Amino acid sequence: MRGARMATASLIVIGGAAATPVGAQKLAGPNPTGSPPAPVVLDTTGLFLARFVKVGDDVFIGGQPTERALRELRAQGVTTVVNLRSPIEMERSVSYDEAALVKSLGMKYVYLPMRGTPDLPYAPQAVKDFAAAMKEADGKVLLHCTIAWRASHLWAAYLIDELKVPVATALSQTRAINLMDDHRMDGDRQPLELFLGRAVPGLGHPGRP
Repeated sequence: MRGARMATASLIVIGGAAATPVGAQKLAGPNPTGSPPAPVVLDTTGLFLARFVKVGDDVFIGGQPTERALRELRAQGVTTVVNLRSPIEMERSVSYDEAALVKSLGMKYVYLPMRGTPDLPYAPQAVKDFAAAMKEADGKVLLHCTIAWRASHLWAAYLIDELKVPVATALSQTRAINLMDDHRMDGDRQPLELFLGRAVPGLGHPGRP
């Protein structure tokens, strides 16, 4: 029991300080309460691959969650899980049935697979679909992919397009998650630009002439 309590604490405490900052905002549901604050980095140990952050009071963004992570997040009030990984990724690298577990825990599973391919593109519709999931959420939301890279780009697009956050602010906040625009991109445009359907000033394009 003591170990379980400590494991749960790892989700909500980092460096001895509460992970939810004073004045954090409610972002999910039909009536967000304000501008998104900067993300707070959380401990990934035994919970997420590569990255795990909290934004405001009710949004988590991360890489692939473990079964333990999903159970603990459900206990903290997460009611919607948005997964961006492709079917082949889920089949090859995840040892459990995420959709089945999410549903068994009483959470809503929103599957928006994307890979930057013709059949699984980064496209403006994904932003609209994610925005709908956010508005329909009746609790906290987890957005994830493999290492939070795709999730960072989709979150940036959502901030810019739906919440009207200034581009510079959105880039700064999502770089703190795992945007990685300084050393990674697909093709000649970043996923964020494909989500928005336009160029994004200030976004990195490594390798472009």
